[in-house]
Amino acid sequence: MGEEKRKVLSAKQYLGQLEIIDTKIRQMEEELAALKTDACGISGIGYGREKVQTCRANDPLGGAVTRYVALNEEISAGIDRFADIKHQVVKEIQSLNNVNHIKVLFKVYVQYKSLKAASDEMGMSYQYVRNIHKAALEAFENAHPHMHYLT
Repeated sequence: MGEEKRKVLSAKQYLGQLEIIDTKIRQMEEELAALKTDACGISGIGYGREKVQTCRANDPLGGAVTRYVALNEEISAGIDRFADIKHQVVKEIQSLNNVNHIKVLFKVYVQYKSLKAASDEMGMSYQYVRNIHKAALEAFENAHPHMHYLT
């Protein structure tokens, strides 16, 4: 079977994937913290009742630990993939030839800052930075015409 056809994205869609991936990883980390809390909060064994049969199938601590370890491994793999993707996108941004294009795209799509925050940090008017942003997206699309989903 030939190479799977990929949807070509706009520069804004392509670059916006970084924040989406980062958000997913943060949510998984929150889920991991909740699993850890649940595992630590599992009630102890009741010794007051007489045991009739011992069965490991109802081992809540073991199940919680197993889920925690599996999710932790998934998060670690996700973070490694995200770091590689982020590095790739930063290199693509830095391949542009205009320093203001590079600065605006980096601030907005890698540091997740608003255009207003970028304009404040760059000491430029908001409208001017909006114009730079628009030109930078066009330059990025011209430099990288085959952008696709990263995950």
